[in-house]
Amino acid sequence: MPHDHGHAHLDPASGDRRVAVAIWANALLTVAQILGGLFSGSLALIADALHNLSDMASLVIAFVARKIARRPADARMTFGYGRIEIVAALINYTSLILVGVYLIYEGGMRLIDPPEVAGWTVVILGCVALVVDALTAALTWSMQKGSTNIRALFLHNLSDALASVAVVIGGTLILLYDWRLVDPLVTIGIALYILWMACTEIGGPIRTLMLGSPPDVDSDALIAAVLDVDGVAELHHVHLWQMQEHEAGLDTHVVLDAAGWDRLESVKASIKRVIADRFGIHHSTLEFEREGTHCDAGLFGHGGGEPARAQ
Repeated sequence: MPHDHGHAHLDPASGDRRVAVAIWANALLTVAQILGGLFSGSLALIADALHNLSDMASLVIAFVARKIARRPADARMTFGYGRIEIVAALINYTSLILVGVYLIYEGGMRLIDPPEVAGWTVVILGCVALVVDALTAALTWSMQKGSTNIRALFLHNLSDALASVAVVIGGTLILLYDWRLVDPLVTIGIALYILWMACTEIGGPIRTLMLGSPPDVDSDALIAAVLDVDGVAELHHVHLWQMQEHEAGLDTHVVLDAAGWDRLESVKASIKRVIADRFGIHHSTLEFEREGTHCDAGLFGHGGGEPARAQ
């Protein structure tokens, strides 16, 4: 159900402090890695730094989004500001895709002409990066279970930690065997992982922003449950959408038979109880029509399929 994700809740101030610590840690690490990459000639180290830079930008976006999302609804945003976190997640995943494509291009160029790389600098800074990435991932671990926005950050940092491991391994191979090709190969490997991770996760925010049906609500079961309410004859013009990350909405036309029309308020209360108790939907707009005088519309939206009728 949209309202039950089994995650631990942190108070907003505690969550904000965690994100702020992660921002500063990633900022310092990014500067160190860029300088180290330029000094050592390691593209893999610079690749990891660019990924960390995108993490830092994502953390800033997420931090601001968390603040805005807590603003109450007003005349301009009658549903509130909660969806800003979905927008932030979409921005973060898009930035990951762009970084991944750029790194594949740069790694391919280095494969053609591998430069000399200072292995010790790569290994040392890679180890420092691994510690910072692990710390940042730990800070966001409990928070990401209940937030698409923070999950995007957590996956950024988890991929950073894995990338740092790859950078250390690459630097070690350079020290032991002077294998220069390992640096661009590690870079391309990091980029492919970034692309895979971002492409598999970006669908959720897109679905929400496109007003798609909540993925954890069985629309057929919901329609059947409403039709089982005594007095309901037909459903049409059904809209199910994700209002915010953990809040779904239902908007539908409900056709009542003669007996149901005479006790409309009772039928409405029964429908709202069913969709709340069984499907976790607490926001609904129900337009009631009387059988025989109801409008002609499809089941979904403005004409998708035949209306659903009680058996």
